Amino acid sequence: MQQRTGRRVLLSGGAALMSAGAFGLAWRAGRSSRVRDALGLGAPPQLQDAAALKPADRPAVVADAALLDAAGTAHTLSSFAGSGIVLNFWATWCQPCVAEMPALEGLARRVAGEKIVVVAASSDRGGAAAVNRFFAAHGIDGLAVWLDPDGAAGRALGTGGITPTTVIIDRTGRERARLEGPALWASDAMVAQVRRLAG
Repeated sequence: MQQRTGRRVLLSGGAALMSAGAFGLAWRAGRSSRVRDALGLGAPPQLQDAAALKPADRPAVVADAALLDAAGTAHTLSSFAGSGIVLNFWATWCQPCVAEMPALEGLARRVAGEKIVVVAASSDRGGAAAVNRFFAAHGIDGLAVWLDPDGAAGRALGTGGITPTTVIIDRTGRERARLEGPALWASDAMVAQVRRLAG
Protein backbone atom coordinates (compact mmCIF):
# COMPACT_ATOMS: atom_id res chain seq x y z
CA MET A 1 0.00 0.00 0.00
CA GLN A 2 2.75 2.45 0.99
CA GLN A 3 4.70 1.50 -2.13
CA ARG A 4 1.70 2.29 -4.36
CA THR A 5 1.09 5.61 -2.63
CA GLY A 6 4.75 6.52 -3.05
CA ARG A 7 4.55 5.63 -6.72
CA ARG A 8 1.44 7.80 -7.16
CA VAL A 9 3.14 10.75 -5.48
CA LEU A 10 6.23 10.31 -7.66
CA LEU A 11 4.15 10.04 -10.82
CA SER A 12 1.97 13.07 -10.03
CA GLY A 13 5.04 15.06 -8.98
CA GLY A 14 6.79 14.14 -12.20
CA ALA A 15 3.74 15.13 -14.24
CA ALA A 16 3.57 18.48 -12.44
CA LEU A 17 7.25 19.11 -13.13
CA MET A 18 6.83 18.20 -16.79
CA SER A 19 3.79 20.46 -17.04
CA ALA A 20 5.63 23.36 -15.39
CA GLY A 21 8.61 22.81 -17.67
CA ALA A 22 6.40 22.77 -20.75
CA PHE A 23 4.65 25.93 -19.57
CA GLY A 24 7.98 27.72 -19.11
CA LEU A 25 9.21 26.54 -22.49
CA ALA A 26 6.09 27.76 -24.22
CA TRP A 27 6.36 31.19 -22.68
CA ARG A 28 10.02 31.45 -23.64
CA ALA A 29 9.17 30.38 -27.17
CA GLY A 30 6.18 32.74 -27.15
CA ARG A 31 6.57 33.43 -30.85
CA SER A 32 5.39 29.88 -31.64
CA SER A 33 1.59 30.02 -31.60
CA ARG A 34 1.32 26.27 -32.37
CA VAL A 35 3.21 25.33 -29.20
CA ARG A 36 1.17 27.77 -27.12
CA ASP A 37 -2.14 26.52 -28.61
CA ALA A 38 -1.14 22.87 -28.07
CA LEU A 39 -0.51 23.59 -24.41
CA GLY A 40 -3.70 25.61 -24.08
CA LEU A 41 -1.87 28.82 -23.24
CA GLY A 42 -3.80 30.99 -25.69
CA ALA A 43 -2.63 34.00 -27.64
CA PRO A 44 0.15 36.40 -26.62
CA PRO A 45 -0.97 39.26 -24.35
CA GLN A 46 -3.15 41.86 -26.07
CA LEU A 47 -2.13 45.49 -25.61
CA GLN A 48 -4.91 47.78 -24.36
CA ASP A 49 -5.75 51.17 -25.83
CA ALA A 50 -6.31 54.55 -24.14
CA ALA A 51 -9.85 53.57 -23.07
CA ALA A 52 -8.29 51.22 -20.47
CA LEU A 53 -6.89 54.17 -18.46
CA LYS A 54 -8.76 54.59 -15.18
CA PRO A 55 -8.81 58.24 -14.08
CA ALA A 56 -8.37 58.90 -10.36
CA ASP A 57 -11.70 59.88 -8.75
CA ARG A 58 -9.94 62.37 -6.50
CA PRO A 59 -6.38 63.10 -7.65
CA ALA A 60 -4.17 62.99 -4.55
CA VAL A 61 -0.45 63.41 -3.97
CA VAL A 62 1.22 59.99 -4.19
CA ALA A 63 3.45 58.54 -1.48
CA ASP A 64 7.05 59.70 -1.89
CA ALA A 65 8.28 56.19 -2.65
CA ALA A 66 11.91 55.47 -3.48
CA LEU A 67 13.36 53.65 -6.48
CA LEU A 68 16.95 52.61 -7.17
CA ASP A 69 18.85 53.69 -10.25
CA ALA A 70 21.28 51.44 -12.14
CA ALA A 71 24.06 52.26 -9.67
CA GLY A 72 21.90 51.34 -6.66
CA THR A 73 21.31 54.94 -5.54
CA ALA A 74 17.85 55.66 -4.10
CA HIS A 75 15.71 58.42 -5.62
CA THR A 76 12.30 59.40 -4.25
CA LEU A 77 9.48 60.35 -6.61
CA SER A 78 9.78 63.94 -5.37
CA SER A 79 13.17 64.08 -7.12
CA PHE A 80 11.15 64.28 -10.37
CA ALA A 81 9.28 67.38 -9.09
CA GLY A 82 8.08 69.59 -11.91
CA SER A 83 7.81 66.70 -14.38
CA GLY A 84 4.91 64.42 -15.11
CA ILE A 85 5.71 60.77 -14.46
CA VAL A 86 4.54 57.63 -16.24
CA LEU A 87 5.54 55.11 -13.57
CA ASN A 88 5.43 51.53 -14.80
CA PHE A 89 5.99 48.53 -12.50
CA TRP A 90 7.24 45.52 -14.45
CA ALA A 91 9.54 42.46 -14.42
CA THR A 92 11.58 40.67 -17.08
CA TRP A 93 9.79 37.37 -16.34
CA CYS A 94 6.32 38.92 -16.84
CA GLN A 95 5.10 38.23 -20.39
CA PRO A 96 2.58 41.11 -20.55
CA CYS A 97 5.37 43.44 -19.34
CA VAL A 98 7.70 42.14 -22.05
CA ALA A 99 4.97 42.66 -24.66
CA GLU A 100 4.46 46.34 -23.79
CA MET A 101 8.09 47.37 -23.23
CA PRO A 102 8.70 48.56 -26.85
CA ALA A 103 5.53 50.69 -26.58
CA LEU A 104 6.75 52.24 -23.33
CA GLU A 105 10.05 53.05 -24.98
CA GLY A 106 8.13 54.58 -27.89
CA LEU A 107 6.18 56.77 -25.45
CA ALA A 108 9.41 57.91 -23.81
CA ARG A 109 10.79 58.96 -27.19
CA ARG A 110 7.58 60.80 -28.15
CA VAL A 111 7.40 62.88 -24.95
CA ALA A 112 11.14 63.52 -24.60
CA GLY A 113 11.78 67.19 -23.84
CA GLU A 114 8.20 67.76 -22.64
CA LYS A 115 8.86 67.48 -18.89
CA ILE A 116 7.31 64.00 -18.86
CA VAL A 117 9.49 61.08 -17.76
CA VAL A 118 8.78 57.40 -18.33
CA VAL A 119 10.06 55.43 -15.36
CA ALA A 120 9.98 51.65 -15.83
CA ALA A 121 10.68 50.19 -12.37
CA SER A 122 11.70 46.52 -12.43
CA SER A 123 11.00 44.19 -9.52
CA ASP A 124 13.65 41.71 -10.68
CA ARG A 125 15.82 40.33 -7.87
CA GLY A 126 18.73 40.21 -10.36
CA GLY A 127 18.87 44.00 -10.21
CA ALA A 128 20.37 46.24 -12.88
CA ALA A 129 22.28 43.35 -14.48
CA ALA A 130 19.03 41.48 -15.22
CA VAL A 131 17.38 44.59 -16.67
CA ASN A 132 20.43 45.50 -18.75
CA ARG A 133 20.51 41.97 -20.19
CA PHE A 134 16.81 42.21 -21.02
CA PHE A 135 17.17 45.65 -22.64
CA ALA A 136 20.14 44.46 -24.71
CA ALA A 137 18.33 41.29 -25.84
CA HIS A 138 15.22 43.26 -26.89
CA GLY A 139 16.94 46.30 -28.37
CA ILE A 140 15.54 48.69 -25.74
CA ASP A 141 17.85 51.69 -25.47
CA GLY A 142 15.41 54.54 -24.80
CA LEU A 143 14.60 53.73 -21.17
CA ALA A 144 16.74 54.17 -18.07
CA VAL A 145 17.18 51.32 -15.58
CA TRP A 146 15.03 51.78 -12.48
CA LEU A 147 14.52 49.17 -9.78
CA ASP A 148 11.92 48.34 -7.14
CA PRO A 149 13.55 45.05 -6.02
CA ASP A 150 11.53 44.48 -2.84
CA GLY A 151 8.29 45.90 -4.25
CA ALA A 152 8.16 48.66 -1.62
CA ALA A 153 7.38 51.44 -4.11
CA GLY A 154 4.67 49.34 -5.74
CA ARG A 155 3.08 48.66 -2.36
CA ALA A 156 3.28 52.34 -1.39
CA LEU A 157 1.31 53.19 -4.52
CA GLY A 158 -1.18 50.37 -3.94
CA THR A 159 -0.45 48.29 -7.03
CA GLY A 160 -1.26 45.03 -5.22
CA GLY A 161 1.76 43.36 -6.82
CA ILE A 162 0.08 43.27 -10.24
CA THR A 163 2.53 43.65 -13.12
CA PRO A 164 2.46 45.52 -15.27
CA THR A 165 0.73 48.41 -13.51
CA THR A 166 1.26 51.97 -14.70
CA VAL A 167 0.51 55.08 -12.66
CA ILE A 168 0.37 58.51 -14.30
CA ILE A 169 1.45 61.29 -11.95
CA ASP A 170 1.08 64.96 -12.85
CA ARG A 171 3.65 67.72 -12.39
CA THR A 172 2.28 68.52 -8.91
CA GLY A 173 2.83 64.92 -7.73
CA ARG A 174 -0.83 63.81 -7.87
CA GLU A 175 -2.00 60.50 -9.30
CA ARG A 176 -4.22 61.23 -12.26
CA ALA A 177 -4.80 57.74 -13.71
CA ARG A 178 -3.59 54.17 -13.70
CA LEU A 179 -3.77 51.13 -15.93
CA GLU A 180 -3.35 47.46 -15.06
CA GLY A 181 -1.99 45.24 -17.81
CA PRO A 182 -0.03 45.94 -21.01
CA ALA A 183 -0.95 48.90 -23.19
CA LEU A 184 -0.29 50.63 -26.51
CA TRP A 185 1.63 53.45 -24.85
CA ALA A 186 3.07 54.88 -28.09
CA SER A 187 -0.28 55.21 -29.90
CA ASP A 188 -1.48 58.72 -30.79
CA ALA A 189 -4.50 58.41 -28.49
CA MET A 190 -2.43 57.20 -25.53
CA VAL A 191 0.26 59.86 -26.00
CA ALA A 192 -2.44 62.53 -26.09
CA GLN A 193 -3.92 61.20 -22.84
CA VAL A 194 -0.52 61.06 -21.15
CA ARG A 195 0.21 64.66 -22.18
CA ARG A 196 -3.17 65.78 -20.83
CA LEU A 197 -2.94 63.89 -17.55
CA ALA A 198 0.72 64.52 -16.77
CA GLY A 199 0.50 68.27 -17.48
